[in-house]
Amino acid sequence: MTDIRLDNTSRAATRGQSNRAISGAGRIYFWQGGSLWIGQGQGRSQWHAHHAHQLALALDGSLRFRSEADGSWTQFDAAIVPSHCTHEFELDGLTMVAHLFVEPESAQGRALSQQYGALGISALPAQATRACAGTLLEAYQGQADADFMRSAGRAAIARFAGTDYTADATRAADARLVRALAYIRSHVRAPVSLAHAAAAATLSPSRFRHLFVQQTGTSFRSYLLWLR
Repeated sequence: MTDIRLDNTSRAATRGQSNRAISGAGRIYFWQGGSLWIGQGQGRSQWHAHHAHQLALALDGSLRFRSEADGSWTQFDAAIVPSHCTHEFELDGLTMVAHLFVEPESAQGRALSQQYGALGISALPAQATRACAGTLLEAYQGQADADFMRSAGRAAIARFAGTDYTADATRAADARLVRALAYIRSHVRAPVSLAHAAAAATLSPSRFRHLFVQQTGTSFRSYLLWLR
């Protein structure tokens, strides 16, 4: 668990809108293939994208997203932002919010890709949202320990994905990629070259590069930077 305080001093320049930096305080919980960011926040984020799928749940109030600079805002109780979808989000007042991130290569991530990957920013089912938001808020306010918070976060992701949260977080379609991902994660704090990862996959560097992009939707270097 990590306690956080966010203060994004960069402003989103949006015509006709007041510009408010995103700020907040809360906690972060990490596990293999995902993470939970939970706490109070307010303001507007910068335009950004990330490799992970993002599940955003307003634990009180609501939040807004948009995916085009001149586009309109859409209000959600909970939404999924698919991998590599450029977006901006905004919170009115001080809002309790939970952001769940999951690697697209995990069992849950692949299930979410199948359901939502082609839809852009989408609303999450209301019944599951109410159940997961209630559990996360109660646990956070009750100062639940890190193991419980991780379990609650993983269970929420699995519920939205329609999978068992105990499923192998590194399961992917191609066994060669599974071996490479395991190698990358176990050596992430040391220099990791594409050639070494390719060797773990028993592929030539050129074939591994092609497979990696095909399976993950991102380059080897971009994935490594994101993972770190």
